[in-house]
Parts: sequence; structure tokens; C-alpha cells
Amino acid sequence: MARDPQAALVALNRFGFGARGGASGDFLNAASDPRGFVRVELDRPASALIETPALQSTPALASELFAFQLEQKEKRAADAKSAVERMAMPKRESDASEKPSPSSNASSNASAAAMADARPSTGSAPQAMSARPAKPAPNVIERTFRAEALARIQRASLAECGFVERLVTFWSNHFCISVSKGQPARIWAGAFEREAIRPHVLGRFADMLVAVEQHPAMLFFLDNQQSIGPGSRAGQRSKRGLNENLAREIMELHTLGVSSGYTQADVTALAKILTGWTYAGRQGRLGEPGRFIFNPNAHEPGAITLLGKSYTDSGVRQGEAALADIAQRPATAKFIATKLVRHFVADDPPPALVARLADIFRNTSGDLRAVSRALVDADEAWNAPMTKMRSPYEFLIATGRLMARIPEEPGRYLYGLNVLGQPLWNPPGPNGFADTNAAWAAPEGMKLRLDIASQVATRLGDNIDPREMLDLIAGEAVSPETRQTIARAETRQQAFALLLMSPEFQRR
Repeated sequence: MARDPQAALVALNRFGFGARGGASGDFLNAASDPRGFVRVELDRPASALIETPALQSTPALASELFAFQLEQKEKRAADAKSAVERMAMPKRESDASEKPSPSSNASSNASAAAMADARPSTGSAPQAMSARPAKPAPNVIERTFRAEALARIQRASLAECGFVERLVTFWSNHFCISVSKGQPARIWAGAFEREAIRPHVLGRFADMLVAVEQHPAMLFFLDNQQSIGPGSRAGQRSKRGLNENLAREIMELHTLGVSSGYTQADVTALAKILTGWTYAGRQGRLGEPGRFIFNPNAHEPGAITLLGKSYTDSGVRQGEAALADIAQRPATAKFIATKLVRHFVADDPPPALVARLADIFRNTSGDLRAVSRALVDADEAWNAPMTKMRSPYEFLIATGRLMARIPEEPGRYLYGLNVLGQPLWNPPGPNGFADTNAAWAAPEGMKLRLDIASQVATRLGDNIDPREMLDLIAGEAVSPETRQTIARAETRQQAFALLLMSPEFQRR
């Protein structure tokens, strides 16, 4: 089979996370059969799953979280009690022995002067004064967040092509939550992705939809645990009412998309259907803490009409039936197909490719493996110019892969993501991070990427040959301009930083 260097670059950058360094041979393998190199990951069973014993389930993490919150509450109460007791203690009357005498003041001043004279001429503070207090050990929330982040980064770093991992990041951004919402979101973010996204990346969209909307992390993020049916038993007793956040985002961002024909009345109807969808709290009265439950006392009773169809009151199955129907609607197929093509191919998705993927979505009842395979098989996906900019996450993962290093801790990646404006599992809103060049190719963003690239190059020193690295990532597909720019660099560090900023590395 003839080698195709340009198609190899497309396979590695557009569909994956770039070539790994060392002796991986990724570019040569991709060049010999570009489409097969990408497609093979789709046929591996459970290729998206992360099954690490150290990573706990959502209910187990809920128990850890609730115990931590109770401990913090008790500590605050104890501290407050101690403060009150100290204020209530009678003040001792001062006696002469406690008052410093003029001679002792003079002695203290002399000692201070002697200490000042003993300081180094550089003006540095004494060691005892300059020592920083030790950082407190990270709590269970931060330990969990970092462990989940490391597992995700390691998986992306080790993948041969990375197409399935790219699909995971796509769907995790599509069904996003934000860790800044609060402690439950931060401790559950990784578990949410492992439990609700990964098992369904190559499965049925309808199954992923239900798994996502029933996950405690999503219910917390969009406040559905606060939504009470006005006509329910709980609604009759309390002043709390309907919360439409989850229903609105399901229709606008997760399935149908804006301008697809639904109305505000449909949003309200879906919100009523989803009342009672919550998770068990600390006390575990309705189930295991941190597990999805259906609370009939909060559920709006009676049949409800949504998008022209009446759904009988069948408890939790009423909502599941509504989501199953929404998942099958043509507007959902078009919305999902458009987002996939925009992510992988072009900011302006080719209409013919969108229509083809939407047809496959509908004809296969939302089989995401079939849709993903059709995307890889599409000529448009291979012929479109490589004009899209890698996101910060893709850029950092690609950099680590090129250095052939398996990260042992996530700190540098998390720092880089924060600096570059894509903090892990923390988008600015429920619509996720933007997926267009305008979001990532701004001058300030490129300057920050250059700063990161320079820091990486400085750490590596003279231990790498950028010209060899260039062949690893792009081979014969490297442009003469890029080769000339790197050849003219004054140092290896500068050459490597320029490689990381080259179109062959930044574009997909």
C-alpha cells in the first residue's frame, strides 16, 4: 500500500492527539493506512472505559464528601465555641512583673539591632522568618479531582491514535458540568465522565442521554434536585416550585438545539416530567447516598403533553420515555451531526457530510459507533484543509505524547489548562467550551501557548533533537517553511518551542 504522509497527519491530528515520541512508529503506521489507523479503535471492545480500582463510584464518593462536610461543620462549630469561651474569660489584672522595664526595653532593642546586623548583606530575612508554612494536605475533594484528572490524561497519553479519547472529550464537553458549581460537582466530575459518558461513546445516544440526565453530577449542576412539581405532595406542602434548568438545557444544548421548533411550553412540560429526578442525600432516607433516585412525592402527577405527544404518569419511566423520543427526533440527529462535523472537520461544517451523518444517526437509532465510523470514512473529513486550531487540552496532550512521557501527576497539565483558558471540567457555562478557531487562535491565546512551549523546551534542555521530533510528528508532510524556521533557530530549546508552535503541530 502506498504511503500517504499528508493523510497520516490528518489521521493523527484531526482524529487523534498526535504522534507519540520514542519508538512508537505512529506516523509510519498512520501513513501506511491512514483510515484504518483511526478506524481500528472503533472495533476494540470497552476501548473508552477507565476501570481503575483506585477511582471510586459516585455513591462511594458521596459518602466521602458527606463525611468531609460533616467534619468541617463540626470543626467550625468547635472553633466558634472556643472563640466565645476565650472572649468570656475574665482578664487578669497586670502586675508590675509583667510590665517591661526600661532596661529590658533597651536590652530588647539591642538584641533586635544585633539580629539586624547579623543579617546577610543581600538583605535576605533570617531563615526562621522566611520559612513558608507547610501547605495543608489536600482534602478528599482535591485528591479525587487530581486522581480522576491523572487517569484521563494518562489514557489520552497512551492511546495509539486517540480517536476514542477525542470522542470522550467531545461528548464530555457536549454534556458538560462545571466543577466550580460546588463541592459535589468537583468530586463527581471524573466519575460522571467514567459512568455516564465513556460506557456509551460507541453505544446508543439515547442510552447516553438517560445516563447523563440521571447522574447526580448533572442533577446537581442544573439544580433538578430543587425542582418540585407544583401539584405534587411536596409542592402542596412547600413554597419551592419548578426548576426548568435541566429541561431547558436538555432541549437547547443536549438534543434538539435552538430554533428546532420547541416552545417555552415544551420546556415547562419536560421540567414537570423530570420532577422527582434527584439523588439520595446524606441521610439516605430514599436510597444510598449519592445514588440517583426517583422521588414520587416531588413528581408532578398526571399525563403531560410534550412536543405534541401525551406521556402518562408512569413515574420515572415517564421521563425516560420522553428522552427516548427526543433522542430519535430529526432535529436531534441534525444537531448532533453538525456538532461532530464542526469539531472534527471545519468550523463551517460541509452540509452534505452533516446530512449523511444525520441520516445514519436516524437510521441506526442513534448508533454512535456507526456515526463515528461514517465520519472516518467520509472523504470530506480527509480533504478539508487543516485550519482548525487544537484546543488547549489537545495541545498539552499532544506535547506530552511527543515527549513519550507518561505523566505521574497532573499538576503541570492542570496548570497549563488554567493558563490557556480551558480548565479541566470547568467550562464557563452549560454550553461547554467553544469549538471554533475564534476561541483559541486569538493573539493573547497564542502568546500564552508560546510561553508554555518555551517552558517545556527549557525543561528539556539539549536532550532532544527538534529535527528528529519534526519527522516523528509529520514526516514528509512538513512544509519547507517549517523546516527552514526550525533549522535557523539559535538553540535546540528555541527550535523545539518553534516546533510546538508550528502549523504541523497546532493545526488539525
